Amino acid sequence: MPETDPRTPDPFKRDRAGRDYTAGDHAGRDSSGRDYSATATDGGVAAPSDAPPVAPSAGPYAGPSDSGPADSARPALRAESRAAGSRGAHSKAGPSKPAKESKAHSPLYLWIKEVATVVAIAVVLSFLIKTFLFRAFYIPSESMVSTLDVNDRIFVNLLVPEPFALERGDVVVFKDTKGWLVPTPDKADGPFTWVQDGLTFVGLLPDNSEQHLVKRVIGLPGDHVVCCDAGGKLTINGKDVEETYVNPAEVPDIRNFDVVVPDGKIWVMGDNRNHSADSRAHQDSNGGFIDMPDIEGKAAVIAWPLNRLTGLGNYPGVFQTVPAPTGK
Repeated sequence: MPETDPRTPDPFKRDRAGRDYTAGDHAGRDSSGRDYSATATDGGVAAPSDAPPVAPSAGPYAGPSDSGPADSARPALRAESRAAGSRGAHSKAGPSKPAKESKAHSPLYLWIKEVATVVAIAVVLSFLIKTFLFRAFYIPSESMVSTLDVNDRIFVNLLVPEPFALERGDVVVFKDTKGWLVPTPDKADGPFTWVQDGLTFVGLLPDNSEQHLVKRVIGLPGDHVVCCDAGGKLTINGKDVEETYVNPAEVPDIRNFDVVVPDGKIWVMGDNRNHSADSRAHQDSNGGFIDMPDIEGKAAVIAWPLNRLTGLGNYPGVFQTVPAPTGK
């Protein structure tokens, strides 16, 4: 008669056939080498691993399965181990790259880099402009009032007289190679003199060496310039001119002269006629003429102070009726 009550577990760990399933090794194998740890059978006895798999019974018996749960957990453990290893690798290599990126993108670092780049570009551009296009000068005297005031800063176009030609009425800056200026004593070098010299060299500061002069071109090569006609006016090639650029605050003194400008030279005069030691005052030195190679360029604009910011014209209307020199 079949048993209906739960079977009392055999204390000697034997199956129904009397076989001892504890006599094998610790891996769940019996003495004949068969594995009893894989699956529980219907009768509560672990089937050998070489037996076909049997579906679990709905009965009350549960066979011994010492290593079954461990085997099912191994894949999960291996996956977790790999994940942990991956996390460990990331945590080990991770901080170095963000640290470098943090340093590279630091606001202070970016600000310093930007300022240094702007300064370098400004210095290079200033040097190129000063060398080939424009140069800054300051005005130390009143010889060109009211066109230029003392301490004005001007930009000079270095493309005049070459490759662009001079015209009558141009305001020019030229080197004092004829001794027009009174020699100035050498200034003692201060602690920051080298800084000033460097900024002047690259063109960021105006030249204040006081070895240059600024005047207006009155006569070009071949011109016959005379002062003055019966009406007290200047004549060029026999044509009197109305010099509207002359300082209106004073009536110009009459200084008689009669010159023909040689080739490669110009005749210059200051707009503040009564306070300008120009070609008229230096006729004993090179005839009062300025050599073309001494010309630095044409004054183009007053750059400082800002309330005097303006371009400098050459008054073409004053000279438009002047005829060409004889033989030209």
